[in-house]
Amino acid sequence: MKRKTLIVLAALLAFAGACSGSSEPTTVAVRAVDYGFAGLPEQVAAGSTFTIVNESSVELHELVAIRLPDDERRSADELVQLPPEELAQFFPLVETVIIAPPEGDGIAIEGTGTLTEPGRYLIICAIPTGADPDEYMAAAAAADGGPPQVAGGPPHLAMGMYGEITVTE
Repeated sequence: MKRKTLIVLAALLAFAGACSGSSEPTTVAVRAVDYGFAGLPEQVAAGSTFTIVNESSVELHELVAIRLPDDERRSADELVQLPPEELAQFFPLVETVIIAPPEGDGIAIEGTGTLTEPGRYLIICAIPTGADPDEYMAAAAAADGGPPQVAGGPPHLAMGMYGEITVTE
């Protein structure tokens, strides 16, 4: 009976540690799927680095981390419902953009993938649904930091590909 109690206690402590988030910087491996982020934690320590692997065989995906202002109280669900021009007001606050081709590893095209400033972050994929990956990459290279103009449907965030994380000190 004593051994079972110890095993249960150890499992509960491990579960509590996993749920509370790490207080040390770590590498967070996120999987991009059609249309969501798998493995996106609720909380990470400042200095944590994000990587993504795109599990889609067709769609290009990205992880865009936007540091929200401290006084922003709306949830990620509310923010992604904003009209595009209102959501765009947060784009100057982008900390990192990691883009991954179908069935490929992500490449940081803005920032390094490391989130150093504590606070709340909106995580989105703004790639248009059905966009040709090669066309998108060429348009992104020619856009000089602006949003690529390519054919496609609504952005992946409209399909549910978004989340929110908190970066702690």
